[in-house]
Amino acid sequence: MAKGAKREVPDYLLTRYACYLIAQNGDPRKEEIAFAQSYFAVQTRKQELIEDRIQLLERVEARDKLRESEKRLSQNIYERGVDDKGFGRIRSKGDRALFGGLTTQDMKDRYGITSGPLADRLPTLTIAAKNLATEMTNYNVEEKDLQGESPITQEHIQNNRSVRQMLGERGIRPEELPPAEDIKKMERRVKSAEKKLASQSGTLPAAEIMGDEV
Repeated sequence: MAKGAKREVPDYLLTRYACYLIAQNGDPRKEEIAFAQSYFAVQTRKQELIEDRIQLLERVEARDKLRESEKRLSQNIYERGVDDKGFGRIRSKGDRALFGGLTTQDMKDRYGITSGPLADRLPTLTIAAKNLATEMTNYNVEEKDLQGESPITQEHIQNNRSVRQMLGERGIRPEELPPAEDIKKMERRVKSAEKKLASQSGTLPAAEIMGDEV
């Protein structure tokens, strides 16, 4: 102070949220405020991308499980005298049972799918439901040694009806669930956003980005 005088000034330890509020309500013409606003914007976007990545991984995992169970079903029925066309009919009738009478094509039309498999646009819950029904069919085909297209078809229809009934008891109708973003498109979007964020992060001082404090 003037003439060498001294006065004790208290220090304040702010929470991260308090820092955020101060930054968002500060004057961006001040260098420190402008930096803090940029910092928190980047961190917020990082969190959004983490959530997107988690959703993507959940859908990819569910889709891979369905793909494997359908591959196993294809092998099972081929060994029991059913060809590829028969497999397509069995899977289609299973879909009709799961979606309350709507065919695979009906669901594609409802979701506006002009190309690609229906499963790539199904929400994670529906993918998991289809996988459960298919795994049940695989189990009973092997356990009961079902032979021929007709008994395997009836087994698959019944399993899909059972899964639909279970969902219905919780107020869920698979055909009424909104379509999800195309899984391949979602993967490209998340990767692109991550690259863009990485380039934006490079404009902030590395030491500040890596630390917990602004």
